[in-house]
Amino acid sequence: MDAKEIIARRVAMELKDGDLVNLGIGIPTLVTDYLPQGITVTLHSENGFVGLGPDNGPADPDVVNAGGKPASVAPGGAMFDSLMSFAIVRGGHLTMTVLGALEVDQHGNLANWMVPGKIVPGMGGAMDLVSGAKRVIVAMEHTAKDGTPKILPQCTLPLTGKGVVDMIVTNLAVFHFTTNGLVLSELAPGVTAEQIAACTTAEFTVSSDSKTMLLE
Repeated sequence: MDAKEIIARRVAMELKDGDLVNLGIGIPTLVTDYLPQGITVTLHSENGFVGLGPDNGPADPDVVNAGGKPASVAPGGAMFDSLMSFAIVRGGHLTMTVLGALEVDQHGNLANWMVPGKIVPGMGGAMDLVSGAKRVIVAMEHTAKDGTPKILPQCTLPLTGKGVVDMIVTNLAVFHFTTNGLVLSELAPGVTAEQIAACTTAEFTVSSDSKTMLLE
């Protein structure tokens, strides 16, 4: 598996029957390909529909997901305007949102919308999502392309939300935020805690029952 598949597979294991879930652009959209069998999950897209179908399903050329890519709609899906879409988000109806990130820090702060001096997709609905969803999962590669850590003591980029992240899933590990701070709970196959420490500048503890990352 490549890094993105590892992340998407692990995030998919967090989805439960009856969940209403928003998937952000990038890696989160891949989660639709790995939904657990035997459960019904309704996927929300902030550009105006519920019932997002698998990313590898037959795309409708007239339908796009939040990232602007062709998407499919599952049977029973519904489409509506932005007002209704954000009423769902702001009304606290989402079980969780899964978002990519530029940086996450040890306090649960998230930066995922702006790099000063660079052109990026923009805020979109991220600020509403992290404040409205019951649970926020960050799905991202563990480091930047140049190897720079993305899990930091403190975010250096403009924040999307403060203290909003519940869980981080990377291609190397899974972290949870607890009352005791950031906890390393799972490691990808073949990865050690020492390797994680070498590419993570945030302070974290290793769970006493840490395990190998569940991917299916």
